[in-house]
Amino acid sequence: MDTFTLAATSFIIAFSLMLTGKKDKLHGSFAALCTTVFILQIAVFLRPIFASEFWVTAEYMGSLAIAPFALRFFRHLTRNKSFISRGVVFIFTILSSAGVFSLFMAVSELPHFKAIILSYTFSALALCYIALLLHVNKLPPSTEKKRLGYLLVACPLAVIVSTIDLFSYLGFNFPPITGLALSALLYLILLIIAYPQLHELHDFFARALVIFISTLAGTIIFYFVALFFSSNIPSFTSVLMASFLIAISLSPIKMILKKSFSYFYPDSKDVFTSLYEFDEKLEREKALMLAEMAPVFAHEIRNPLGSIKGAAQYLKSETPSEEQQNLLDVIIEEVNRLNAVVNQFLDYARPYKLDLKAQNINVIIQKAISIIAANRLAENIAIVRELNHNLPEVEVDEQQFMQIILNIALNAIEAMPQGGTLTFRTSNIESGTEGAISITIRDTGSGISKEEIKNIFKPFFTTKKRGVGLGLAICQRIIKEHGGIIRVKSIPAQGTVFFIKLNAAG
Repeated sequence: MDTFTLAATSFIIAFSLMLTGKKDKLHGSFAALCTTVFILQIAVFLRPIFASEFWVTAEYMGSLAIAPFALRFFRHLTRNKSFISRGVVFIFTILSSAGVFSLFMAVSELPHFKAIILSYTFSALALCYIALLLHVNKLPPSTEKKRLGYLLVACPLAVIVSTIDLFSYLGFNFPPITGLALSALLYLILLIIAYPQLHELHDFFARALVIFISTLAGTIIFYFVALFFSSNIPSFTSVLMASFLIAISLSPIKMILKKSFSYFYPDSKDVFTSLYEFDEKLEREKALMLAEMAPVFAHEIRNPLGSIKGAAQYLKSETPSEEQQNLLDVIIEEVNRLNAVVNQFLDYARPYKLDLKAQNINVIIQKAISIIAANRLAENIAIVRELNHNLPEVEVDEQQFMQIILNIALNAIEAMPQGGTLTFRTSNIESGTEGAISITIRDTGSGISKEEIKNIFKPFFTTKKRGVGLGLAICQRIIKEHGGIIRVKSIPAQGTVFFIKLNAAG
């Protein structure tokens, strides 16, 4: 079962990579290596069952083929910058071909022939590991170095775990575990090459944890059902490995079915979309529709507004009556307000390309405070600065982030009509292996009720008589685009605190 698990895992990984349709050499070389492992392991699995020379030959051929295919994969993994050149791959290809040729000669009957082939294969794999080690040592601190560093640790760890099987020769009755250890190693390599967005160790653990929980859940469900309907229950190891294979097979099976259904039923594109994914898809479609509709909507409203404002301004210059001039002032003021509403709607709806630059967030906050202090609404407000001057730089769009701070601060000032204290605080946060900063904006105003605080980031929700309800929704969207988080806490009649977290640059 241990051998079959490795054979099935390598086949599923190779098949999954082929299904994705990616034509790059890295994915192709890893798929070829996994196919070779599959051929070797299936030969090892079937050899004792059929007792045929064919499967013995297939096992030797698989062992010989691993060397050039592994070297080719590690050459692409190191971006052709290691000492594994085309020439090295070619030499090992010739050696493996000569080994395959010798299988049909009398040489294959030598007593140590199998040991020679295994030594040759392990030598090639050791060469791959040394090449990767030297390549990683040359890399500057980066995401790639971190990801490949995990592989440097995982490879010897898999070898050490596999040595547990050697204790069976000493009389210990341990279940075979080599196949499971190598399956886990192949899956880790798949994550490294197929998911470049994963670069933290906890990201890889999270992916592995999903597979582990799915495997464990499948095993528990099987035993639960088997207890009721069968008295012949297989071993726990067999069920666990079967569940593992099912867990990692779900994605490729889904891909096959999706491609098949899209061919025969091209209109049934959402058959395999889960309810949660369907909701997310609807949200994305609504956002795209809103982005397309917003400019047309703004154009159709702004044109008549401009005409109304122009006519009101003309009539005001021609009207001697003070009462009529006051009415025309109201028209002009309301037109300006509607124009501001349209601008806010456009800011929320249209996609915006961030101009990110690494800079000190304190500088942006100081600029925002200068603008706030000059506002007549802040005359009775005491502004307190608690800025940490040892912060790492963050990558932000200065104009967009200025808009966030001003929006939150002006809301806070409006919540303190009788005066109060507005506090800006920045601090350093340790977030995993990378740093982060926090920005806190606190007021001593009227606060927000529990019912209202649940909705303050929703578009068009407002408690103001003349508000639009898009300010905080825009703030949340901009912060999400920066990869940050915004939270709020409030106590009615005591004040409100907005907390923003941003990852440090680099």
